[in-house]
Amino acid sequence: MLDISTGKIVRVIFLCREYGPDSKHMSDYISGLNEDEQVSLVALMWIGRETYSADEVEEALETARIEATAPTEKYLSGIPGLAEYLESGLDALGIDVSDAEDHM
Repeated sequence: MLDISTGKIVRVIFLCREYGPDSKHMSDYISGLNEDEQVSLVALMWIGRETYSADEVEEALETARIEATAPTEKYLSGIPGLAEYLESGLDALGIDVSDAEDHM
C-alpha cells in the first residue's frame, strides 16, 4: 500500500492546480517528502494514468523505487496532467479525500 498520507497527496494536487506542475512551490514540497512518500506519489500517478491497475499497486511501488534515476520533483514536474492523474489514482484505489480536502 501507499506510504504517503492522503493529506500530502491532496496538498500536491492543490499546489499543482494553483501553481502548475513545474512550479517551485510544488517542487519544494515534493523534495521535502521522504523517499517512501515520493515513491508512493509516482506509483499513484502511474495508476492514475493507467500504466498500472489498482491491483498492481505493489508492482508500481517497486518499479518506482527501482527506476528512480532523477529527482522525483523533476520527474513529476514534466507531467502536465499530474493533478488529474493523482486524483484518478486515488479514485482507482478507493481512497476518499473529502476529509483531507476539508482541511486544505
